[in-house]
Amino acid sequence: MTLDINIHKEIFTLHQSGAVFWKQQNILMISDVHLGKVAHFRKHGFAIPTEAVFENFHRLNQVVHFFNPKTIVFLGDLFHSKINKEWDLFAEWTTTTTATIILVEGNHDIIAKHKFIDLGIQIFREMAIDDFLLTHHPDGREAVFNFCGHIHPGIYLRGIGRQSLRLPCFFQRPNQMILPAFGEFTGKYYLTPTPEDRVYLVTKDEVISVSGS
Repeated sequence: MTLDINIHKEIFTLHQSGAVFWKQQNILMISDVHLGKVAHFRKHGFAIPTEAVFENFHRLNQVVHFFNPKTIVFLGDLFHSKINKEWDLFAEWTTTTTATIILVEGNHDIIAKHKFIDLGIQIFREMAIDDFLLTHHPDGREAVFNFCGHIHPGIYLRGIGRQSLRLPCFFQRPNQMILPAFGEFTGKYYLTPTPEDRVYLVTKDEVISVSGS
């Protein structure tokens, strides 16, 4: 289900949900949940089952229960757009965890800050912890390792006999890790790794390490 990797002598656990657990800091990092997107689509006539609204919360509950983190850091795009009925579900969800919740702002996080603050959520543009920088957009700053989201990385695999597979992934560059989108119906941007990159494929049941090509 999970895969441990070492970055700058720190242990990070990659979870098949797309989340990353930073063991030494007891921090769970999650990117691009896009809560409210299902309700947004349904409002505009897309035939998405109502059960899909609850899928993100089910997955959040699973990963938080699995790691029991002290802190949850959402790396941007927590909520897709304006407040809709999923906001009330999110507000209720925040009462189910004792973890400190932090939002690193993303481009979709347009809801008034006081709404998050009223729920006890801390908001930052970025977070620097030791040699690590936590952002929403990828940041190529030198001398730090950047954890980020925004891209919704995926990999397109081709096999023998015209077989193909499209999977989300953790995409690691020499000084950066781009997390896959956690949320449902978020789409993927397919990246081509270089020999210096590492790709960690995300399947339904596990995380698989592959080398850059």
